[in-house]
Amino acid sequence: MSTPHIEAERGAYAKTVLMPGDPLRAKFIAETFLTDAVQVNGVRGMLGFTGKYKGVPVSVQGSGMGCPSMGIYSYELYHFYDVENIIRIGTTGSIREDLKVGDLVMAMGACTTSNFAAQYHLPGLFASTASFPLLKTAEAIAAARKDLHCVVGNVLSADVFYDDVSPVEDWRKMGVLAIEMEANALYCNAARAGKQALAMFTVSDELLTGASASAAERQTAFTAMMEVALDTAAAL
Repeated sequence: MSTPHIEAERGAYAKTVLMPGDPLRAKFIAETFLTDAVQVNGVRGMLGFTGKYKGVPVSVQGSGMGCPSMGIYSYELYHFYDVENIIRIGTTGSIREDLKVGDLVMAMGACTTSNFAAQYHLPGLFASTASFPLLKTAEAIAAARKDLHCVVGNVLSADVFYDDVSPVEDWRKMGVLAIEMEANALYCNAARAGKQALAMFTVSDELLTGASASAAERQTAFTAMMEVALDTAAAL
């Protein structure tokens, strides 16, 4: 069995999948943290791997950028590969003063400028949220680490990376923590499929100050986020 975007056979993915946007980050995670890792997807260069972390089967699959790309890959994993849990790991731009480069953000909810949920023809606006069991487990794991500042709350999944008119102040006034591009589609797909999802992010840019992570900071902070996600997968 395969899909238009994934060449793997059924059973090739573990029940829990980590999804970075960058397929090369998926490769890094597989090579750095997983034992007995094998590549299960390479279609369109969107790499996927399955191995074990602390003896527990775990997969990692690139999602690409934006709600449409995340929508495709998470849908296929949930519906065609029997995946139960997807944990998105990515970067974000913070829009709150106390969220600094290297901090960890967990998306309890995902506001959006995307029209992704329009497909469901709901008689109102859908509030896309994380799965509480995943969020509770991941937050406890992050809180136990002395090297991480973790904040849980609302994020914005934006359709536009380069805005002509900045939306930062309007969303900041509503308590939104940070801006990214994929969580809303993931949460919608999980809700519709009756599966679980969580999105967590490392702050790579502070949109209020203009500060951004150095190459060294990105490597260290991203690795910490990966470990939190992997430990969450192992705890399920």
